[in-house]
Amino acid sequence: MKIHAEALLFDNDGTLISSMESVYRCWTRLAQEYGVTEAMASVDLHGRPAAEILAEVLPVDKVPEAVSRIERLEVEDVPGGVVLLPGTKELLQPLPAHRWAVVTSATRPLAAARLHEVGIDFPVMIAANDITRGKPDPEPFLLAAERLGVDPARCVVFEDAPAGLASGRAAGMRTVALTTTHRADQLTADVVVPDLSAVSVQVTGDGLEITAGA
Repeated sequence: MKIHAEALLFDNDGTLISSMESVYRCWTRLAQEYGVTEAMASVDLHGRPAAEILAEVLPVDKVPEAVSRIERLEVEDVPGGVVLLPGTKELLQPLPAHRWAVVTSATRPLAAARLHEVGIDFPVMIAANDITRGKPDPEPFLLAAERLGVDPARCVVFEDAPAGLASGRAAGMRTVALTTTHRADQLTADVVVPDLSAVSVQVTGDGLEITAGA
């Protein structure tokens, strides 16, 4: 599939990089510290802000301190806990700075640390600190389009999680799903690919031409 766009919006963990082993290590430790191991077992950790996850298993007055604690644990675990996913650097390298952004459910310090760990510099980032409603609400991707000065309808979202893809669709954007963390039958998108190595981009005079999939 060929898609013409003005900007590309990338989720981070599961799309550009993977830190899943680190995530599970840190959240397991946090659950043990707060005595919520059993409750956490049925909670989906992927693609959601920490505050929303913790609100499901902790009293409201405990959530802020737990958010701070999980961020510290995850930032401390970044060295050696992050890997670059296939195709990431090759896809990002030719993109002009005003043509792409990272849109993540992680906090800015954590997301920045993970990207810097694998040598990725990002021009624009929308993180949990910047929004009031996380994915699947469209706010994160709409804010990214606004920061880049691009019509949302001219943006393409790259995501691995159902919540993120729902967010992109709700923002009126086209979507490319990666099967890095979910099966293809769990993902609803304009096109589904294994990872970013199945995507190429050509910079044109008026934007970007993306080729995704076979």
